[in-house]
Amino acid sequence: MVPRVVYGPGCIDQLDSILMPKRRNTEAPFIYLVDAVFEDKPLLGKLPLRFEDRLIFIDTTEEPKTEQVDRLVALLQDNFEEIPSGIIGLGGGSILDLAKAVALLMTNPGSAADYQGWDLVKRPGLYHVGIPTISGTGAEVSRTAVLMGPEKKLGLNSDHTPFDQVVLDPELTEGVPNHQWFYTGMDCYIHCVESLNGTYLNAFSQSYGEKAMELCKEVFLNGERDLASREKLMMASWHGGMSIAYSQVGVAHALSYGLSFLLGVRHGIGNCLVFRHLSDFYPEGVALFHEMCEKHKIVLPKDICSQVDDAGMQTMVKVALSLEPLWENALGADWKKQVSPELIEGLYRKI
Repeated sequence: MVPRVVYGPGCIDQLDSILMPKRRNTEAPFIYLVDAVFEDKPLLGKLPLRFEDRLIFIDTTEEPKTEQVDRLVALLQDNFEEIPSGIIGLGGGSILDLAKAVALLMTNPGSAADYQGWDLVKRPGLYHVGIPTISGTGAEVSRTAVLMGPEKKLGLNSDHTPFDQVVLDPELTEGVPNHQWFYTGMDCYIHCVESLNGTYLNAFSQSYGEKAMELCKEVFLNGERDLASREKLMMASWHGGMSIAYSQVGVAHALSYGLSFLLGVRHGIGNCLVFRHLSDFYPEGVALFHEMCEKHKIVLPKDICSQVDDAGMQTMVKVALSLEPLWENALGADWKKQVSPELIEGLYRKI
């Protein structure tokens, strides 16, 4: 679990007092990985930059990659005599995952691709802080940093991955475009559906998943996009992330990873594109998803996979099938008897 968290409108103003005790010396900087959308924006004035601290702006039009992590680690190792005091991620799920991964690779040898899997990271990373500016991914609380690798899309899943400190300020999520707000919020909703309907479900994960589901319904069925709604969605993201951290996701995420790996589809919309076709797996959840889409006038694109050739299709199927814990959570230990490459290809052909 994340050991320290502050919450509340305006709480980013506490960042200086949070970081100061963690600064080793004036030559050991804090490195801020910031979504490039905030370049030249007022938010940057709230960051307590001191001494050798650096801002690195990250283009998030594509999913974070293992090679991107490797480049950032090399940059920090080559340009600073002192090891950084810490890594701070400011942005959405991509930035938060990138910050977690960079912190880990600063203390673990090799490439980020070497650690794609479960419990492969052996050493604690640098001190790292997450500051989400959009709600839904659960990246602020999860034990994984999801990356696109040369052979697969898979997280760095370990007990060393979670942030040491998270700053949850709902004021930072104001102004998110409507479609992005919806797709990322649906990532949270789908977390809840997959966790609450999974075979890995337990009393701990269920308690968080049920609360997150309740909040998602309030936000996407009954709420307005005001501060109260932003607070609820931020808490839904946290609780949903906790739920899957102690259980697992399922079919939608497995298929979405294949879409991202081959076609570069962003995670939030990828989940939505897949989930709408999963009524055989999650009938109640899919029905409610369509209701939410209608309420917010969301029209999802179609025929995404119409131009995928046979080789590409087999790549997507391979990526989806490689995520065995997700399928086991969804369908049980005998999932391989229920899921075939033909079934998965059939679902992709509908998208």
